[in-house]
Order: sequence, then structure tokens, then C-alpha cells
Amino acid sequence: MATVGELAALVGGQVVGDSQTIITQAAPLGDAGPGSITLIDRAGADRMDAWEACTASAVVVPRGMTIPHHTCVQVDNAHRAFIQIAYFFRPLHQRTLREISPQAAIHPTAKIGRNVAIDPFTQIGSDVEIGDDCTIFGSVHILSGAKIGAGTTIFPNVTIYEYVQVGCRCILHSGVVLGAYGFGYIMQDGLHTLAGQAGSVVIGDDVDLGANTTIDRGTYGPTTVGDGTKIDDQVMIGHNCHIGKHNLLCSQVGIAGSTETGDYVVMGGQVGVRDHVKVGDRTMIGAQSGVMSNLESGSKVLGTPAIPEREQLVLFAAMHKLPEIRKQSKKMEKTIVTLENRLGELEKR
Repeated sequence: MATVGELAALVGGQVVGDSQTIITQAAPLGDAGPGSITLIDRAGADRMDAWEACTASAVVVPRGMTIPHHTCVQVDNAHRAFIQIAYFFRPLHQRTLREISPQAAIHPTAKIGRNVAIDPFTQIGSDVEIGDDCTIFGSVHILSGAKIGAGTTIFPNVTIYEYVQVGCRCILHSGVVLGAYGFGYIMQDGLHTLAGQAGSVVIGDDVDLGANTTIDRGTYGPTTVGDGTKIDDQVMIGHNCHIGKHNLLCSQVGIAGSTETGDYVVMGGQVGVRDHVKVGDRTMIGAQSGVMSNLESGSKVLGTPAIPEREQLVLFAAMHKLPEIRKQSKKMEKTIVTLENRLGELEKR
């Protein structure tokens, strides 16, 4: 536990209210109760209404903002400060013991850097290079010729195929597969025959790969992921793709082979991108969109096929009106039939 004043000192904040209030946990707004400190990052009627039912003892807010009847900790960056406070109450487990387990199978030709931790049942093949300060959890498989940069963390059950390169300070979560064969086949004698798989995968520095993400090796050259890119769980990147720097690819994105993305591209969940497409820098693709053609830099697209966001929103609005338009159309049809019948009667007279 800690006082509000102690937490404010931790994050460089200023207390407005009772600095001696005791805090026992950090919790999101909907879960916060007495003894909790929570977060509100912006003003607004929707957020303020939530405060009426909230019984948190204190709140982290941006500088200059106050919440009536609540002790506040004003900070420059509310989210960054709240993360510090959350870790104060729930510290991340730090591995103080840096050792290589005797139950790990490491080929004699593998080169292991300094201060590396390798857990039991991990297998490291011939001519593998592991940089300094890496942490490799149990049941990881790193095949021959792969290279892992310094400070990288590899969680359990990751598989890294031959000659794959992973940069420095990367995080590979459980179930990641790097360098599996690409989905490329040629027809020979009536059979689908596996095409060349002589390439590899090259991951840049400071890349995070979510659980069960797969990146296929190139046909002849590498499939690449640029520095700083963050990839969510269950993302699939096909062979020969080149993903730019600082991309954000959300859950269940699927990118077909030989596609290129620029830097700072954002793809929402379940986006699908066809093969041989080029996506320009700083493009934003909305969730569940299907990209069928090249996108210029700075594009904001939505829907399937993906078109400019504003155009798609107009179409969505029109779709909601279709049932009413259908009713009006049927009513007009009946009116026209009635008028035609009357006109026919008049013509007979």
C-alpha cells in the first residue's frame, strides 16, 4: 500500500486533495472501489457520468483537470503515470537468475552471448547465434543458422526455422512461428508441387510479435519486418512480404505474399490484404477491410473492397436506409398500378 502523496512523488505528479489517503491497488474505472486509484484521461459527459457510480479513493488525471469530490494526481501523461502506478502494485516478474539449463539441448557449434537465460527443453541447432542478454523460455526451437539479436525475449513454444534473423530487443510471444514454408506451389504432372523455399525471414530491432503469429520465409530472398513494428496475436504474413517500420498490425490480420507496406501503417483487426499490393506510408485500414489494390500514402480506407473511409461511411449510411427505401418503392409501385388502371378506364370511356 501507499499514500496518494507517495504515488504522486513516484510519477512526478501534483496532488489535489488529501495526499494521506491510503491506496492499496490500481484499477480501471469500471473496477475501482474504495482504496483504489484509477485513471481518467479526458473530460467529457460520458466519462463524468461514470464517476457518479465510482467509489475510487483517488484518480490520475492530466494536469489542470480535477474531478469533483475526488483526490486527484495531476500529471503530464496520465496513461504513462498510471502504468507506473500499476506496476508499483503488481511488479513485473524480473528474472534475477541468468543461467542456461542443463536440460536445454544446445548444439556445440551454437554461439551463446553473455548473460543469456535459457530454460529447460529448449533446442538450439547448429551454427545458431544468440546475442547478449537474451531470455529464452522453455520448449523453444531454434533451427540451424538462425540469429537472435541482443536483449530479445522469446516466450515458450516459439519455433524459429533455419537462417531466420531476429533483431535486438524483440519480444516473441508464445506460439510464434518464423520461417515456415510459404504457400507457394507450382503445377507439375497434375500435382501441386512445393515451390522454392530458399529464402528466410528477417525481423528488425524492437519488434513485438503476438501469440500465434506466423511469418513465412521468402521464396528466394527474405520476408522482412521493419524496426519498431508491433504485431498483435494471430497475424499471418505471407512469403516475400516487406513490412515497413513502426507498423501496427492488429489481431487476425492476414497479408498475402509479396505485399509491401510503408512506414507507420496501421491495420485494424481482421484486415485482409491480397498479394502483390503496395500500401503507402501512414495508411490506416479499418477493421475487417479487404484491400484489393495499391493504396497511396496517407490513405484512410474501410470496407471490402477497401475504399476511402468517407465514401464507405456514406455507403454504410445508405445501407441502413434500404429497408425504408424498399417500403417506399413498393408503395410507389402500388400507386403507379392504381393510376395506370384508372387511366385505362378513362381511355375506354
